[in-house]
Amino acid sequence: GSGWAWLRYDKKMDKLIVSKTIGAGNPLTEGITSILTIDVWEHAYYLDYQEKRNKYVTAFFDSLVNWDFVEENLKLAIETNNAEEL
Repeated sequence: GSGWAWLRYDKKMDKLIVSKTIGAGNPLTEGITSILTIDVWEHAYYLDYQEKRNKYVTAFFDSLVNWDFVEENLKLAIETNNAEEL
């Protein structure tokens, strides 16, 4: 199907979660922090990859993701969670 894939930080469980949503679903409405998101609707990849979504996803993770930024997002989410517990 189409939608979004998310790497999320669940502060209640203090762990990373990989999940998917369809339509306009968003983990922020659940109080969970998004660390990384990939758009897997056809409009995101069709012009470059046609039906080859797996190649798009591979290229996304190998070439497009700024992993230093993702790491900073995770650190911030954990720090914010720890500060809220004080």
